[in-house]
Amino acid sequence: MSASLTKQILGAHLEDGELKPGAAIGLRVDQTLLQDATGTMAFMQFEQLGVDAIQIECAVQYVDHNVVALDHKNPDDHRFLRALAARHGAHFSRPGNGISHYIHLERFGRPGDVLVGADSHTTTGGALGMLAIGAGGLDVAVVMGGHAFELACPEVVEVYLEGELRRPWVQAKDVILELLRRLSVRGGKGRVFEFTGPGVATLSVPERGTIANMIAELGATSALFPPDERTREWLRGQEREDDMRELAPEDGCAYDERVEIDLCALGPLVARPPSPDDVVGVEEVAGTEIAQVCMGSSVNSAYIDLALPAALLADRGGQLVHPQIDATATPGSRQIQAAIVSSGVYAQLVKGGVRMLEPVCGPCVGMGQAPPSDANSLRTFNRNFRGRSGTASDCVYLCSPAVAAVSLLSGRIEDPREYGDAPELLEAPKPEPYVDGVHILAPPPKEKRERIEVPRGPNIKPPPEHEPFGDRLEGRIATVQEDDVSTGDLAPDGVEVMAYRSNVPAIAEFTLRTRDPEFRERIREWDGGFIVGGENYGQGSSREHAALAPLQLGVSAVIAKSFARIHRRNLVAQGIVALTFDDPADHERAEVGQTWCLPRLREELADGSDTISASIDGEREIALRHDFTDKERKVLLCGGLLAYLRDRARDQATESGSAGHGTEPQREERSQGVGGRAE
Repeated sequence: MSASLTKQILGAHLEDGELKPGAAIGLRVDQTLLQDATGTMAFMQFEQLGVDAIQIECAVQYVDHNVVALDHKNPDDHRFLRALAARHGAHFSRPGNGISHYIHLERFGRPGDVLVGADSHTTTGGALGMLAIGAGGLDVAVVMGGHAFELACPEVVEVYLEGELRRPWVQAKDVILELLRRLSVRGGKGRVFEFTGPGVATLSVPERGTIANMIAELGATSALFPPDERTREWLRGQEREDDMRELAPEDGCAYDERVEIDLCALGPLVARPPSPDDVVGVEEVAGTEIAQVCMGSSVNSAYIDLALPAALLADRGGQLVHPQIDATATPGSRQIQAAIVSSGVYAQLVKGGVRMLEPVCGPCVGMGQAPPSDANSLRTFNRNFRGRSGTASDCVYLCSPAVAAVSLLSGRIEDPREYGDAPELLEAPKPEPYVDGVHILAPPPKEKRERIEVPRGPNIKPPPEHEPFGDRLEGRIATVQEDDVSTGDLAPDGVEVMAYRSNVPAIAEFTLRTRDPEFRERIREWDGGFIVGGENYGQGSSREHAALAPLQLGVSAVIAKSFARIHRRNLVAQGIVALTFDDPADHERAEVGQTWCLPRLREELADGSDTISASIDGEREIALRHDFTDKERKVLLCGGLLAYLRDRARDQATESGSAGHGTEPQREERSQGVGGRAE
């Protein structure tokens, strides 16, 4: 039977389970990705596995989120991560070298590989024909320790592209915004979107990266573009053509669903606040006054994305950013930064009045450049959840670089099709991969690693541990939330909070601070409790701090109408019971202060029941459900994934009569500064 490209890659990496949608599977992983906001916890949990060396072919630690050095916290984290990467065998990309997703495309991405990263936008790797999946830090740590990556086998949706975008005013950003308009932020759960059709060949790798990056906003598992001549061209420019693989869906293969998009028919689109799926044609919001325009970051930060606004500013004798606009531009990598400098794009932007930022995540994660209170900000970023920018009352609109470019000239959202003829762009110089590469530190030979000391600053605290629950689980409802609670609500973005990503007790003080300011005081007074949520609970980022912080506060169960994929897994991995309502209408019966009891939880999980009985205040009975795999049931009964793995290792050692984890596997190292195969 012929197979889609997704199924081919899954099949080639399958270690456990059956490739049937929804079934539990385990995958062998080729590469992992960590960034500094998730890496500290992930590496500390890796240490708890007791494995000395990373057990996969390629692991990379990036520093791109917490780069603002207001005090010792972030610099201590960077030093800590650099030492851990060297100690255990990971590459380390220095602060300011670029954003993880873009550099990984440039230096490490390889068609046909499986990449798992502790960042939801790891999906960007799908632009190169690799199955790239976001996950929580603990799941990535476990993969680095040599275990399979576990997930529910996804459905595969074919996205058939025909025609060609009407460039430069219609862009790849409009393709993913169109998918969000059709399917919503919940429309991709449990799915991989595989792009096919003649329109694919018209998209460059950076354009594919824009679409693959934001597939995460659909709640999807991943996106996948088949490698082709555009892929080969990209890899050749990065001096990695040997990494090219000829892969394609087989003729006549079946997909679980099909979506068709005529690229010629698309117009410029804009996502209104506060959700990436509130998408309308730009003409519906044209004329909206804006105070800020931010371009670049982890999406739309390629050369072409910055060259267009630069050309508009230089067009017709030189124009300036509108006086009421603060405009910023962020290149995706040091390599892109060097390219816009050498071509003259950088000078065009600077002369036009754009503030040039270093190649880091920056304002996309609230790390500086927050907009004014109650003001509209137009951004080419991937998310516009309320408060993500760092301003609680923000109103962030998402758009393409074309819409951003024409709007920064007038101080209002504009339709770029009204601008007229396209300006002449400065030609992109030949790529210079070494510019990134010299700042990616390869791990030292393994005989030198054991002598490396790992410095731990005062803000670096070990992750909290979870005690296994008893036969029953009881708690008071500490908060009741509606739909689409994001991980940013549970562990906020921004300079103030993200500096505590290595310190769970400290970051827990910000949990639900905008949605329910009294939550933390309440749950402490009650010595723990439950959270009740609506649909799509835990949408957005992969940050496991959104599970660790509630765990620190004493949350032992979350009951919701439905969960976002990564957050559900993070809760289970940390030993927090994640249940859904058998009848979603029972959400309306939940009130803060009620005592909910799960009287036979351990028995029901151990017996394999899909239904969990519950009572409210000892009187009303309701039914709850779950979709735990057999292994996840055991993980919860043990008190979390680390406890489960320790118990299993102990049992295996007892059976074999010997303990230990073996030696470091034979793996091909990536060479420093090249990112290709070592000879």
